[in-house]
Amino acid sequence: MKKKVLALLMTAVLALSLTACGGGAAGGGEDAPLKVGLVTDTGGVEDQSFNQSAWEGLQRAKEELGVEINYLSSSTDSDYAPNLETFVDEGYDLIISVGFLLADATRAAAEANPDVKFAIIDDASCADLDNVSCLTFKAEQASYLVGYVAGLMTEKDNIGFVLGMASDVMHQFGYGYCAGAIDANPNVTIQMANANSFGDSAMGSTLTTTFVTGGADVVYHAAGATGTGVISECQAKGIMAIGVDSDQSYLAPETVITSAMKHVDNAVYDTVKKLVEGTLEGGLNVYDINNGGVDIAPTTDNLTEEVITAVNEVKSKLEAGDITVPDSKDAFEAIYGDVYELD
Repeated sequence: MKKKVLALLMTAVLALSLTACGGGAAGGGEDAPLKVGLVTDTGGVEDQSFNQSAWEGLQRAKEELGVEINYLSSSTDSDYAPNLETFVDEGYDLIISVGFLLADATRAAAEANPDVKFAIIDDASCADLDNVSCLTFKAEQASYLVGYVAGLMTEKDNIGFVLGMASDVMHQFGYGYCAGAIDANPNVTIQMANANSFGDSAMGSTLTTTFVTGGADVVYHAAGATGTGVISECQAKGIMAIGVDSDQSYLAPETVITSAMKHVDNAVYDTVKKLVEGTLEGGLNVYDINNGGVDIAPTTDNLTEEVITAVNEVKSKLEAGDITVPDSKDAFEAIYGDVYELD
């Protein structure tokens, strides 16, 4: 009888120990960390721009929220679906797609796996799905501010713009930039080109050389890793560059005069926080200048006090709603005419 009682006691102690340690279940039990995976577009997680910002937001979520994280880079668009499926098969709780190019693959994966939560950056086409959170940004607001800087800083009344790829989302960068530049300097000429790639730095360099030949002394890019070629060529040619998505002044401190910041990192962190809190839902989430979604870079070393003052005044008007930046072809042309060439 004593042996039987002792055995029962040992079994009870072992069960309590397993429960306290979160053991005893196949997946690590209820205390196992939530798993969040990031699938990049072809720019890769070290593009010093869009994808990198998303990964930095996820790393912050790991540190502060205790989630388990990983990423899969896409070399070509044919990698999107397999990368998403890999995370599904590995039981990830949330899978984040970086960029509108992943929209079709994300929709297919979400429809096939309704119990898995997905998020996609810069796409609203999946907002009708209950398990997809669409993270969009008022990119035209930040682009308007850097366009205003370009219009004031150019000494030749001639500036350039490199687009990574033509789409409704990406044109918002162009509309904002052109609107800001024209409002600051009605005499400005804006050269523009579509690189048709987010990962071709050589193309960014080539297009910048063409702009310089055409008289430009400021070039803005909204082109991911292609933009590193824009910045390096501006540095080589001794003209001013404007970065995108994050403060890119560190790439060429004497060349990059400002950057249009798109806080993908904040949106990713916010989405993971909702997952942890159990409040993440499908639908559209819009990030703008008033909720930390977009901004102009804080680095102002290469700007004059007059320019800083002027841009701060314009930013205040944006925040107050006194300026509405066009975000579509019709809205832009209603104010500025047929200036934008890439749509």
